[in-house]
Amino acid sequence: MVQQLVEGDLRGKELVALTGRPPNLVTYHLAQLRAEGLVSVRRSAADGRDSYFALDLDAVGRAMEDVAAALGIRRGLHASLAAAFEPNRPASTARVLFICTGNSSRSQMAEGWLRHLGGPQMVACSAGTAPTQLHPLAVTAMREHGVDIARQVAKPVSVFVGQRFDRVITLCDRAREACAELPPARAAAHWSIPNPSEMHPPDLDAYRATARELETRVRHLLARLGRSLP
Repeated sequence: MVQQLVEGDLRGKELVALTGRPPNLVTYHLAQLRAEGLVSVRRSAADGRDSYFALDLDAVGRAMEDVAAALGIRRGLHASLAAAFEPNRPASTARVLFICTGNSSRSQMAEGWLRHLGGPQMVACSAGTAPTQLHPLAVTAMREHGVDIARQVAKPVSVFVGQRFDRVITLCDRAREACAELPPARAAAHWSIPNPSEMHPPDLDAYRATARELETRVRHLLARLGRSLP
């Protein structure tokens, strides 16, 4: 179950299908992971009757370090296990497309982080299922981290028709359900991240929180890309 959540956020019924375990057993283990602060849950923005579960990758990494230390295992002996949770630059070029609804904040910020952290070997793109325009508070929040996204523009998913990606990642629940057919990719994932632009009045702190969460997720995405690419 943890391995499935490493790839992206999932609903309970999806975890049941992927693990082949009874719903009550999946619910029990999710409750244990939540109690330990390793998993969080967010109500779906698309269907309020459902929820997405997200793995705190940094927390899992720290827990693994604690277990290894308690057992007296040197870091090198469990490096292969810890690699799933440790950021590392990929050795090969990768193409990643981030999708949200308006392509105004979350997907634009994720694109900026991937380009900033991944370097020239990363091709970072973003798009929206109903694009609007880049939000100025997203620009401000990213600039505080030394990442300039001011020149990025909102664009529809259709711009990327015919292009292939290593990862296609949806960042909002509505986009995941609205974009019935994602551009072709080696793998697809979902990050259920609240929309900071839904705060009224506009709140820079909401964009700052989004920027921090996306930095963490993109760091771990780089680790996954580094291990999966040839």
